[in-house]
Amino acid sequence: MTKLILISHGSFCVELKKSAELIMGPQDDILAVPLLPNEGPEDFQKKFNDTIAGLDDFTVLADLMGGTPANVVSRMIMEGQNIDLYAGMNLPMVISFINGAMIDMAPNLVDDGKAGVVHINDVIAGTTGN
Repeated sequence: MTKLILISHGSFCVELKKSAELIMGPQDDILAVPLLPNEGPEDFQKKFNDTIAGLDDFTVLADLMGGTPANVVSRMIMEGQNIDLYAGMNLPMVISFINGAMIDMAPNLVDDGKAGVVHINDVIAGTTGN
């Protein structure tokens, strides 16, 4: 099965995995690689390389385009590594990935992530006639 690797500044990726597991149950195919405050790009790259060692099929979700975690992996892509990288990760994207794996279908991570961004007040106003 394809692995999902979450990367972020601080523990966001670790906690996002925990939130997904609260909803979907344990997720052994999701790995988290945080960039901690005392670490630099080289430290993060080593942790990321250690995480992907031996993996053939994985997708990476980053917290922020242009941030150190995404930049480190982007550099790897520019150097010729075949890595599927998305930025702007959110819980709907992670759940979409899990659901796709469960039914053996490729998720549309970008559209599913965008669909999860909703101003609930507008939804409520539209359904109550206000």
